[in-house]
Amino acid sequence: MSMRRHYFVSDSLDDLEVFEEQLEAAGVSTPQIHVLSQNDAAVEQHPHLHEVQSFMKQDIVRSTKRGAVVGICAFALVLLVAYAAGWTQTRVGWMPFIFLAVVLLGFSAWEGGLIGIQKPNRDLARFEKPLSEGRHVLFVDLEPQQEISLAAVLKSHPQMEPAGTGRPDPHWLIALQQRVGMIRHT
Repeated sequence: MSMRRHYFVSDSLDDLEVFEEQLEAAGVSTPQIHVLSQNDAAVEQHPHLHEVQSFMKQDIVRSTKRGAVVGICAFALVLLVAYAAGWTQTRVGWMPFIFLAVVLLGFSAWEGGLIGIQKPNRDLARFEKPLSEGRHVLFVDLEPQQEISLAAVLKSHPQMEPAGTGRPDPHWLIALQQRVGMIRHT
């Protein structure tokens, strides 16, 4: 199924909480809904809001993947050079080169993650201005059949400003959160 993420900007956490409750009553599960705000303390005052984890506010996942790709290239290059140079035919064999290749792969992925900690999530960076103005962003990942529910709930919230669409969390991640209970329940 092709899910789609919808973004909305609002000034009121109270309204966002009602909006989220209405979406859930219409069949949208809590792991599909997230609230992003620079005022985490205020979000915590609204126990029904499902806030974005601080880990996901950074570009850690994307940067770690990029680091891993660099690491895979380094892995292959070390093994290729060792083989082409004939070093694997000596008494030491393959083991030190495999070890070096694994270390380079791990280091590259780790370094990519460290770089990602320093950057805001690429998908959420476009909301820097409204967030700095004290506004809040709600985003919801919807299945195509849930779009009707969103439209119905939006009719009772004219102050919600649509802010575009984007790529959602993977369907398997939402299903895992539903099953394991990785979210805060009220």
